[in-house]
Amino acid sequence: MIERREQGTGSRVAIEVWADLGCPWCYVAKHRLEAAISQRPDADRFEIVMRSFQLDPTAPQGLEKNETSFVRSHPGSTADDLRRAERQMQAIANKEGLRYTVDRWNANTFDLHRVVQYAGDQGRGFAFFSAVQDGFFAGVLNPFDPDALVEVAESVGLDGRRVRDIVAGDEYADRVRADRQEAVELGSTGVPFVVFDRRVGAPGAQKVAAYDQLLEQVAGPAPSERAS
Repeated sequence: MIERREQGTGSRVAIEVWADLGCPWCYVAKHRLEAAISQRPDADRFEIVMRSFQLDPTAPQGLEKNETSFVRSHPGSTADDLRRAERQMQAIANKEGLRYTVDRWNANTFDLHRVVQYAGDQGRGFAFFSAVQDGFFAGVLNPFDPDALVEVAESVGLDGRRVRDIVAGDEYADRVRADRQEAVELGSTGVPFVVFDRRVGAPGAQKVAAYDQLLEQVAGPAPSERAS
């Protein structure tokens, strides 16, 4: 259940986003949410907090083709089923100005989520995850390569050596698992799952207009102009 509490006028609003790297709808939803926030004059009131949710904890550590991953995790489905769905997602993403390659590789995302937890402690969780996911769907980044993660981490202001140590160890493992469990307890059956100020939960990829309404619900109408 979502805990309901009063939101003071003008106060900070935390928006928690549960997502996984290879989830296409998470990719689209993330950008729609950012668009809804950015069009408000008080956009700086909102803090997006990245939370972990592994869709396929049993995925192998080694790379596997997108088609192989889909068929393995969706019994009864075929590679053709995935290709049709991917072309549809590509059209949706491209229409919204997002790069989207259908030729992707997948692997277990647990280590990535552990780095996201560290990045969150540094106030860079969403920035880090967003940069990794954007590069992944654009087809220009292998997020399962520790060197690539280090490079992205440093680009958003994180300590690359710290990231390399985390990937090599098992830090933050309990927190990754706890995040997923918390999402389930809040009512999530999958991702994307967005919780606004612990007052309203929004499952699935909502339209920009819907996110805008949710922002207004928890933070009030957008002011007519940005305060100086």
